[in-house]
Amino acid sequence: MRMTKRAIGRQMILESTPDYEIIEAYPEDKYLPSYLVWARHRQVVFHILFAADVRDGNVRVVTAYQPDPECWSDDLKTRRQS
Repeated sequence: MRMTKRAIGRQMILESTPDYEIIEAYPEDKYLPSYLVWARHRQVVFHILFAADVRDGNVRVVTAYQPDPECWSDDLKTRRQS
C-alpha cells in the first residue's frame, strides 16, 4: 500500500531489474536475509528492500521508496555519514 502512495508500483519494480545493484546486505536480518537494491526505471531512481527466502526459493519485496538526497550520496548508493 505504501509503495502505491510513493508511486512505485509492481510494474516499475519488474521493469527495472536490468539495473538492479545491491547496495547493502543484511544477512542476519530478523526473519530472512535482506538486501537493499538500487534501481532505476526510466529517469526515476529508487531503492527496493528484498527479503530472500532461500529455503523456499523466492524473494519478497519488503518496501520500495525514493531515497532522500540528504541521506544518500549523489549517486544515491551510499549513505551519508551523520
